[in-house]
Order: sequence, then C-alpha cells, then structure tokens
Amino acid sequence: MVHELADYERAPEQCHLTAEQLTAALFGPAPALYGHVAVDPADQPIGFALWFLNFSTWEGVHGIYLEDLYVRPTARGTGAGRLLLATLAAICVERGYRRLDWWMLNWNPAAHFYAAIGATPMDEWVPYRLAGKALHELAGQATAAPRRPAD
Repeated sequence: MVHELADYERAPEQCHLTAEQLTAALFGPAPALYGHVAVDPADQPIGFALWFLNFSTWEGVHGIYLEDLYVRPTARGTGAGRLLLATLAAICVERGYRRLDWWMLNWNPAAHFYAAIGATPMDEWVPYRLAGKALHELAGQATAAPRRPAD
C-alpha cells in the first residue's frame, strides 16, 4: 500500500521501500517506526498509518508524527481514516503526549476531512529538507568540526 500512496501522491518513482525494509523498521531489534492497519470485514487491508515519536522541547513531552496515512480509494468514506487517526489520538491521550502532527500535500482533498475533525494547518512553519548531494556535503563537514577533548 505504500507504493499505492506514492502513486496517489504523484511520485511513484520516488518510492523505493521494500517489504524487507518495512519489516525491519517495524519489527527489528530497536524499532523506531510504528504502524496500524485498517482492515475490511473480510480482514483485507484497506488502509494504514505509519508513525514515530517526536519530542517538543517547549512542552517537554513526546508526541506522534504521522509519516503516512493512506486509505485505498474503494474504502474512502468508510470511516477507516478517521479510526486510524482516532487510534493515534487515543495513544497520545493515554501516554500523555500533547500533539499529533503530520504534513499534507497542499492539493490533497483530505484537507476538508482534517478540518472536520478539528485539525488546523500550521502554515506559519516552513518545512525544509536536506537530502542527496547537499546532505552528503554537510555530513562531510562534521569531521572538520572542532570537538571537545574526551574527559
């Protein structure tokens, strides 16, 4: 379904995830990725939510960052997406996390759904990404950075 999401988001060529990678991320020795799967009455997968913990230095507590939420087109409007988000909201409340964050492409019609459940866009924050050549160039500067002598 992750590749279905990439198709939906008009970027199938950017999705390189393998089943082995996803399995390792979710079930490896030190998982940092968590997931929930929505199924239909026949127990067939119809949607998923993949998330990880973030931390608010202002609040002093963890929160959930929703990396991906996807519901197959045939299951949209069934409540599967709402239930996946409600599950994450319940985890936040149960664990004392203060927020559930995610990004959404600006053309995604889900904006109406998110507004209906009380989510608000954070348009005052500008997302940045460091990747590819720029990421490697900056990483190369880490070895040149001054370091404190070991105690």
